[in-house]
Amino acid sequence: MVDELGVAVVGFGWMGRVHSQAYARLPHHYPHLPLRPRLITVAEEVPGRAEEAAAQFGFASATRDWREVAADPRVRAVSITAPNFLHREIGVAMAEAGKHIWIEKPVGLTAEDARAVADAVAKAGVQGAVGFNYRNAPAVEAARELIASGEIGAVTHARIRLFSDYAAHPDGALTWRYERARGGSGVLGDLASHGADLARFLLGDIVSLTADTAIFVPERAWPTGATAGHTLAAGGERGPVENEDYVSCLLRFASGARGVLEACRVSVGEQNNYGFEVHGTKGSVSWDFRRLNELAVSRGSTYQDQPVSTVYVGPGAGEFAAFQPGAANAMGYDDLKVIEAYRFVRSVAEGVPYGATLADAVRSAAALDAMTLAAERGSWVEVAPD
Repeated sequence: MVDELGVAVVGFGWMGRVHSQAYARLPHHYPHLPLRPRLITVAEEVPGRAEEAAAQFGFASATRDWREVAADPRVRAVSITAPNFLHREIGVAMAEAGKHIWIEKPVGLTAEDARAVADAVAKAGVQGAVGFNYRNAPAVEAARELIASGEIGAVTHARIRLFSDYAAHPDGALTWRYERARGGSGVLGDLASHGADLARFLLGDIVSLTADTAIFVPERAWPTGATAGHTLAAGGERGPVENEDYVSCLLRFASGARGVLEACRVSVGEQNNYGFEVHGTKGSVSWDFRRLNELAVSRGSTYQDQPVSTVYVGPGAGEFAAFQPGAANAMGYDDLKVIEAYRFVRSVAEGVPYGATLADAVRSAAALDAMTLAAERGSWVEVAPD
């Protein structure tokens, strides 16, 4: 008999929808999971949005106050998909209420915020998962195994890129995302947090870095009503963009490898151009999110003029087999969140963490703090180890 896990979603923008859909899909992809999520309640402060979500997705109840979720005995696990500035308060409160949490990155605005949530989770003895979804791609997990096996030799250098155009339009609304107090460090928290996690996941700890940042769209119009996603707002009163549109970063890893991390939210002509190239003494491996299930691999013993092959990952890689029966069958973004939901619920069921944890969030946030400091100082900065 399968037990039910009462879950709630706090914050119902796009990511709240993604989490809700992921919970609903778990029985289809993981029928033997010993816990089956049941959507208990959804919390969203925008009037009417929680009720709409409940009607569409089948939540048993809806509220505008997330504190009601913390007090609800039916809820054992909570997805926290609210704006960044609320992550620390909600994360700590849910952990203290004995709820397991699946929280989106960045976990708060600083490494201090992430540590506060991590400490609350540890003290309460609950599970804590973090939304670093790109590490869940079967191709990325296959790349990690290939690197660890030594097939490309000792890693010498790597490049991680995250370019997008979601904020490129000059009429993009001046939402919380562009405020330092509510959005934090701009593209660092939004995209470079994924880059820092991928760098660590593939290559180990980052020990020091230097960075440069820039704001390329300095003003935007205030929205006139509730927003979701990246709403346009032309003609209204304009205000300043306070956080970064762009970051470039040089990395030094504990292994001695070097890296380049670059992220931008205003890259016209780039739609979700995320990926990495890792070079070793005997070969290389690269991945492009837009070709989710492929790797470009060079390996052998010729060194010079060594060919690169396209490898289509299949059921032997990561969680691929839960979605497709054979190599070269496509998976997509939402599938990565289903994998994340599976690992979170499995963690709750077994009491053992699977997937990205709050410790990973702390380390990513420490790298972001170091980037901010390095850009201010114009120098190399050590990255806090935890």
